[in-house]
Amino acid sequence: MNRAFSRKKDKTWMHTPEALSKHYIPYNAKFLGSTEVEQPKGTEVVRDAVRKLKFARHIKKSEGQKIPKVELQISIYGVKILEPKTKEIQHNCQLHRISFCADDKTDKRIFTFICKDSESNKHLCYVFDSEKCAEEITLTIGQAFDLAYRKFLESGGKDVETRKQIAGLQKRIQDLETENMELKNKVQDLENQLRITQVSTSPASSVTPKSPSTDIFDMIPFSPISHQSSIPTRNGTQPPPVPSRSAEIKRDLFGAEPFDPFNCGAGDFPPDIQSKLDEMQEGFKMGLTLEGTVFCLDPLDSRC
Repeated sequence: MNRAFSRKKDKTWMHTPEALSKHYIPYNAKFLGSTEVEQPKGTEVVRDAVRKLKFARHIKKSEGQKIPKVELQISIYGVKILEPKTKEIQHNCQLHRISFCADDKTDKRIFTFICKDSESNKHLCYVFDSEKCAEEITLTIGQAFDLAYRKFLESGGKDVETRKQIAGLQKRIQDLETENMELKNKVQDLENQLRITQVSTSPASSVTPKSPSTDIFDMIPFSPISHQSSIPTRNGTQPPPVPSRSAEIKRDLFGAEPFDPFNCGAGDFPPDIQSKLDEMQEGFKMGLTLEGTVFCLDPLDSRC
């Protein structure tokens, strides 16, 4: 039985959307532990992780250690793993980081999911023993993922790619503004050099005061006092002044207000918000695979 959460014709969701959106669904389970895996998805990946953790638990059980009990709280904000009595959060797995979830279709107790760790970015496989409700917990995680993805799209996540393109255009405009300013400076330097050359090559008598309105190129000689004097004339007519771009350099196309990730069209956005949106977009794009499989492959795996 292999079912991706997006193809759930054979299964209906376990809970109302309100229960997962406004509250959470609690489950009690035994936590066998977590271990690093190489891939974000795959039956063989989780099967190896389950066998590894079960073997480790067998050793600890032989030493007199009990399997710790935990409480799972599942909502659209993630899967929290808590200590049942103190309610201390041991792990908080965000849904867009969960890529694979599977339950054992034979003994109905073992279920597992793969989540990308927020600090190390490693893929960790979490394994649990629940009393005959492994499939229900798997489906609940799938439903929460589905609702979270829809909420992400409705709240503006679908515009993330558009915002990234806008940011690229803003950067390009800033680069062009800088390039334009550099070219203006070069033109002014060339005009200065041309004027110095003309003065040094002219006869002494010609330096006296004829009307220095234009030079041999029909250009008004450069004067550092007047910005318009560096602009060439055509047929003796002065072109209209070029508007100053200083205001546009200080402010981008959308103003200087902080970026609102759920309001497209605001100002440029901080890198930390953009990276979070990118992370959520990539996680939801990868999707969550729900799968029923067999974990108990030999007598050693028959009991925890």
